[in-house]
Amino acid sequence: MTAPDLDGFVADARAWLGGAAEPRTRRSWGDGSDSVAVFENWTAEQEREETDRVRAYEQAKFDAGFGAITWPPEYGGRDLPPSYLLAFRRVEAEYDVPRRTEMFPVTQQLIAPTIAQWGTAEQRATYVRAMLRTDLIACQLFSETEAGSDLAAVRTRAVRDGDGWVLNGHKVWTSGAPVADYGLAVTRTDPTAAKHAGLTAFLVPMDAPGVTVRPIRQMTGGASFNEVYLEEVRLGDRYRIGPEGQGWKVALTVLASERLDSGALGLENADQAVELARNLGRPLTELERDKVADLVTRSYVQRLTGMRVAAAVVAGDDPGPEASVGKLLATDTMARTSEVARMLLGPDLTVRSDKWGTWAWSEHVLGAPGYRIAGGTDEIQHNILAERVLGLPREPR
Repeated sequence: MTAPDLDGFVADARAWLGGAAEPRTRRSWGDGSDSVAVFENWTAEQEREETDRVRAYEQAKFDAGFGAITWPPEYGGRDLPPSYLLAFRRVEAEYDVPRRTEMFPVTQQLIAPTIAQWGTAEQRATYVRAMLRTDLIACQLFSETEAGSDLAAVRTRAVRDGDGWVLNGHKVWTSGAPVADYGLAVTRTDPTAAKHAGLTAFLVPMDAPGVTVRPIRQMTGGASFNEVYLEEVRLGDRYRIGPEGQGWKVALTVLASERLDSGALGLENADQAVELARNLGRPLTELERDKVADLVTRSYVQRLTGMRVAAAVVAGDDPGPEASVGKLLATDTMARTSEVARMLLGPDLTVRSDKWGTWAWSEHVLGAPGYRIAGGTDEIQHNILAERVLGLPREPR
């Protein structure tokens, strides 16, 4: 199939977006919401309502031919080069479309590609298109309390029972578990094998008997993460993703996509911190000016790194070390954004008031440290860069 002219594609995208959303206008300081939360502080009802709102937009976008641009037609896509996807995202940023919560990139950019790579023909037909259109929402059931960041040390067990499996275990830090239809779980199926060799992945229906979701209250006051208990959860073998004992490779497929998707994390709030400095109502001290300038410089480095990843993808190459660096740059940007907000606001950061752009920063300061754990801890990312990129000796195990 011949790709359409890129200019014509962009024109079509702008025409559709013009009918689906209002153009985004530059927000003046003091207008609209001043939220800079890293993790949303929603009730269960609010999370469901927001998920449904984003889902409706994603489904309309998919039906218009802009939801699976790079995917083959069998999944409802147009089989276009990544440059078309990047072009659409640039145009989409000009419109006030619903802001995707974390569950949508997890479903469309992590879980769906993993099933497309590792799933059976039946699984691909059942789940991939439905996840790309967000008819189905998926979450990750990876982390465990006793395993920490070492995914290969999971203790959740899956035991053969006739033609099926019985799962028992406990997962933590799961985003979106209350609204997800499925969870991709990594389990231990062979306790006698080496850590990485005894794992198997399963797609767990979140409404299956024995699955219990409990919110985790965070220091922000919200509960955007959850713990998930799997107690005698019985699954047919049709829910196994990939060969038995190959769960580590399945998980790596998810984690590789997760690193690619982290390049823009924190940048919008970094820009808002710079706007805070411009609208503080007093001259900045030399130290404050230095901190703000440092934040601007580092956010540009993060943007340039993201552009390098995008350029590699467009060229058809596998992104190099910049994909692993992106996550570290993002958490560093978040940390420095918090430093700037604390320095500029002082006591106003901790005093709840109606003054726009002050108390709201408390949610960023309290939430940003969570991203040093989410998506792979900073320590693990440093190990990946040291061992796999720089070729340094492995950390003593």
